Amino acid sequence: MRIIGGRWRGSKLPVADVEGLRPSSDRVRETLFNWLQPMLQGARVLDAFAGSGALGLEAASRGAARVLLMERHPALAANLREQALRLERNDAQAVVEVIHDDVLRWLARPPTQAFDLVFLDPPFAADLWSSALAALMPWLAADAWLYVESPRAAAPAPGAGWLQHREGRTRDVRFALYRRDAATLPQAVVEQGFASV
Repeated sequence: MRIIGGRWRGSKLPVADVEGLRPSSDRVRETLFNWLQPMLQGARVLDAFAGSGALGLEAASRGAARVLLMERHPALAANLREQALRLERNDAQAVVEVIHDDVLRWLARPPTQAFDLVFLDPPFAADLWSSALAALMPWLAADAWLYVESPRAAAPAPGAGWLQHREGRTRDVRFALYRRDAATLPQAVVEQGFASV
């Protein structure tokens, strides 16, 4: 697996042999990042179930200001740290942070920042979309973008207050990009910059 675009274009990303790890395909990533390109520069990004790190590291390569890779599997988290250090070794400032923790436990804390973009691609067998979406809400900027990847037959969606921007399907996967509808939020929330309080 390789990073497709940006300053780290062509860099290899090793994929660990871990049960349930299913990195997004090159085709899906290329389509997704074509959709996202206009908003990536300077974005604060959360890759909530980072796995191989392909989504979060691609965002960092393409100009995101800060990328948080969250991974609960210790070997995968260690690999993500190694890859981030390798990719950022010649950069003036580190953009990528890796946190080894369960994303639902981590998100249960009071929010300390607002993410502009979240990648939500949990292990399919774990069925974590609903609980992760609920936990994410306080952490999102009022105009946040949300990427959701799921099995082709499933269609988890963030619900009211979100507008579907684009959707695609492969033989096995459905992937969709949503934008927070700031018009549906209370004015105080919009001014604060968070999607919910």
